[in-house]
Amino acid sequence: HFLQIYSLRWNCWIIWYHPTSCSSAAEIMSVLFFHTMRYKQEDPENADNDRFILSKRLSFVDVATGWLGQGLGAACGMAYTGKYFDKASYRVFCLMGDGESSEGSVWEALAFASHYNLDNLVAIFDVNRLGHSGALPLEHCIDVYQKRCEAFGWNTYVVDGRDVEALCQVFWQASQVKNKPTAVVAKTFKGRGIPSVEDAENWHGKPMPKERADAIIKLIESQIQTNKNLEPKPPIEDSPQINIMDIEMSSPPAYKVGEQIATRKACGLALAKLEHPDRFIECFIAEQNMVSVALGCATRGRTVAFASTFAAFLTRAFDQIRMGAISQININLIGSHCGVSVGEDGPSQMALEDLAMFRSVPNCTIFYPSDAISTEHAVLLAANTKGMCYIRTSRPETAVIYTPQESFAIGQAKVVRHSVNDKVTVIGAGVTLHEALAAAEDLSKEDISIRVIDLFTIKPLDVTTIVSNAKAAGGRIITVEDHYPEGGIGEAVCAAVSMEPDILVHQLAVPGVPRSGKPSELLDMYGVSARHIIVVSVKCILMN
Repeated sequence: HFLQIYSLRWNCWIIWYHPTSCSSAAEIMSVLFFHTMRYKQEDPENADNDRFILSKRLSFVDVATGWLGQGLGAACGMAYTGKYFDKASYRVFCLMGDGESSEGSVWEALAFASHYNLDNLVAIFDVNRLGHSGALPLEHCIDVYQKRCEAFGWNTYVVDGRDVEALCQVFWQASQVKNKPTAVVAKTFKGRGIPSVEDAENWHGKPMPKERADAIIKLIESQIQTNKNLEPKPPIEDSPQINIMDIEMSSPPAYKVGEQIATRKACGLALAKLEHPDRFIECFIAEQNMVSVALGCATRGRTVAFASTFAAFLTRAFDQIRMGAISQININLIGSHCGVSVGEDGPSQMALEDLAMFRSVPNCTIFYPSDAISTEHAVLLAANTKGMCYIRTSRPETAVIYTPQESFAIGQAKVVRHSVNDKVTVIGAGVTLHEALAAAEDLSKEDISIRVIDLFTIKPLDVTTIVSNAKAAGGRIITVEDHYPEGGIGEAVCAAVSMEPDILVHQLAVPGVPRSGKPSELLDMYGVSARHIIVVSVKCILMN
């Protein structure tokens, strides 16, 4: 009753609010927080507390889930961490609306939890029948929800969501189940307890006049039979002490200059040199859930999470990525197989939009290493960096250009070739840095000197190094990237030098949708090879 009252009061204070949705889950929330869950009220982020997933802006809640369908994936990450890493007693509860069960990411999470026997996870479906604009597809077909959950391998209970005693019993039964996650399908009614609003359409997110809300509050207050304080049960304090500060590699880089190795492979080997190489979670072909699981694993400082897939496939999980940024969780994402240098696999596998995507994410650090040494440093820096990090890796084998003693820092570019006679500054990263170095070598045979910069981090950009070197080389910059022009290195550099009137930028990027072919042929076909740097850019610029 008190939860319903507070929901109505908030409705009067906030123009856009959801009192009907809050009312349908009032009994569920009260049982969870004042009967079932174990936690310390005064220490909401305690490692031993049970977890609850709903929304942000509340210290007890760990992840932002305002974009529906993402909460259960994060809950899976928390539950997996609790069961297999912490080996602790805390449990994870995720409350979901029936409307969001239309999202495919919910079923990715259901499959994941069942596969890994997450018996410390409880998902509650608040089946109140109604959505924003009318009835939902299944309405109150509770048996269909039950069969679907059971088909995904979940222990499933059906309960009247208004029956407090039944809810208490069901949550206790769930705590006794072993090797299966539990789904509680609760039949509820939108606007529960609000006369003429309960189970009525057209009330989703609508404000209620204060006079009417006050009258309803008085009616609900008259139904309160006891005013005693309810105290949650204390948590079982058996979570291990975790320290994820100042992470180090088990050994320094051991690559030799000239050695050929793909940055995607070097990235995997670097991950294995961190503290727990055995901690690998296979998420299968479910990138949205993979990102959500990683977010859940990283909550409350329990792990340093790296999630890796083809960079092109991360575009499918952009909703989860942006919500991870909103949650301000420390998560590291690795995208491999970037650009046309993927080669024969063709355009469906070629990430050509990923830099634009991650550059748009607030406070996201973007690494683009060019050899195995810089890749290893990128992994170590990401592990020790707060917030979201993205590491872009490539498929082709490329030469190691740095010595093991080389140091790297976020926001610090490397000038890998320079002389006092440089006429142009060429900026690249990853595969295109090697094209730039090849171009510089060929041009030197014609007594044309160019300066070459390896960005290392695309965000933040080393503006000081870019500007100073551009001015030292005639104020001319050529950017070359294995990415579409929009949102990539070229646009980042243009923005960085926009207030410098004496610097001109010429961009080389993949101009359109590519095709399948050999990597070297595709780099040349789409204008980002050493030949294009020489003929189309450097010589053309110097002639003009």
